[in-house]
Amino acid sequence: MLIREFYLKKIRDFYDVNSLIKILCGLRRSGKSVILKQIIDEIKEKGIDDAHIIYINFESLDYADITTAIELNNYIKSKVKDQKTYYVFLDEVQKVKDFEKAINSLRITDQFSIFITGSNSKMTFIELSTDLSGRYVSFRVNPLSFKEVVELTNTPKEKYLDLLLDIFEWGTLPQRFMFDNISSRENYILDVYDSILLKDIVDRLKITDITTFNKILQYVLETETREFSTSNVLEFLERNNNKIANDTLYKYLDALCTTFIVNRVYRYDINGKNVLKSLNKFYATDLGVKKIKTNSRKTNYSQAFENIIYNELINKGYNVYVGKTPKGEIDFIASKNEDVKYIQACYDMSNEETRNREFNAFIDIDDSYPKYVISKDTEDYSRDGIKHINIFDFLILLHLSINMR
Repeated sequence: MLIREFYLKKIRDFYDVNSLIKILCGLRRSGKSVILKQIIDEIKEKGIDDAHIIYINFESLDYADITTAIELNNYIKSKVKDQKTYYVFLDEVQKVKDFEKAINSLRITDQFSIFITGSNSKMTFIELSTDLSGRYVSFRVNPLSFKEVVELTNTPKEKYLDLLLDIFEWGTLPQRFMFDNISSRENYILDVYDSILLKDIVDRLKITDITTFNKILQYVLETETREFSTSNVLEFLERNNNKIANDTLYKYLDALCTTFIVNRVYRYDINGKNVLKSLNKFYATDLGVKKIKTNSRKTNYSQAFENIIYNELINKGYNVYVGKTPKGEIDFIASKNEDVKYIQACYDMSNEETRNREFNAFIDIDDSYPKYVISKDTEDYSRDGIKHINIFDFLILLHLSINMR
C-alpha cells in the first residue's frame, strides 16, 4: 500500500489536539478514506486500543440509521466507557443532517479527537463556519502526485516520460492504476464522475439540469489554460440550444469548483499589485476526468503539461495566480508566505523560437523575484538570470526551494 506521507506529515501534529476538528476534503476517490485509515494505523502504533477508536463510513449501510445530529451524538457517546481520549473518524459525514452541531457538542467535552472527510468544499468551509468557526484545520487531499505514482508503480527513471504521457491521458486517481484495460479505466473514471454528479451535484447542491451542467463542464475543460469569458460560454451554450441566465452559469461554475472537479485561478496584475476577478482560468483536478468529459480524441500535451504543473504547485501548498503583464501574461505566480516565484510552462522548448517566446514572457517584470521555465527538455536552456528546470526535477525533487533558488 502507498503510504501518503505528504499528507500524514501535515496532519500528524494535530492527532492529539482535541480542540480542533481535522477536516480532509477533496475530489471523490482521491484517497481521503485511505488517509483516515493510515492515521488510525499510526494511532494504534502509539498504543491506542480499538475501543478508543470510532470509525464511521456514512456510505456504508451499517450506519444508514444515523441521519441526524442527535443520532450521531448519541451513537458516539454510547461508545464512551472511560475518561480517556477517543479518536473519532467520520467519513463523508455531510450525509448527516446538521452534523456540525453533533461535532461541536463532542468537541466541547475535550474528550474526542475528531477527523472528518467530505467531497464538497462548501461542506467544510461554509456549513462549519457558524458552529465551528476557528475551531478546525482543513487539509485538501488531491489525486496522486507524480512522485507518488512513481512510488506506486515502481517506475524507473528512464520510463518517466512514458508515465507522464499516461497521466496526461488518464490522470492520477489512485484506484485507476488497478486497471490495465482501457475500457476498464474509462468505466472507473466515469463511475467516479457519476458519483460526484449524483451525490454532490444533484443530491447536495440541488442542480437538476444535468445536460446544461455537463455542457458547461465540457466547455471549461476543453478551454482550460485559456482566459475564461462568460459571454463566450453563454454563446457556446446557445449554439447548443442550452440558453441560460448569467446567475445560473455562475451557480454551475461554483458547483464545479466546490466539488473539486476544477480549480478556478485568478489573474494577478503584476504592475498594479492586485487580484483581477475577470478573465480567470480553470484547471482540472484530475486529467482522467477531463478525458472522459470532453469530445477531444487527441490529448493536448501543452494543456496537460500546464495543468500538471498547476496541480503540483497546489499540492505543495502554493497560492497560484495567472500573472498579467503589460503585454501578456505569465503562466503562474506561485506564492507561499514571502516566497514568490514566476513560472512559465512549456512542454517542448527544442525550437529556438519557442524558447524566445517563453523567456521573453518575463521581459516586462522588473522586480527581483526568481523566474523559471519548466519543460520536458533535458538540455539546460537557462539564460538572462532565468532558470530552466526539467519537468522531472520539478516533479520528483520539487521543493521550489531546492533547485529553483
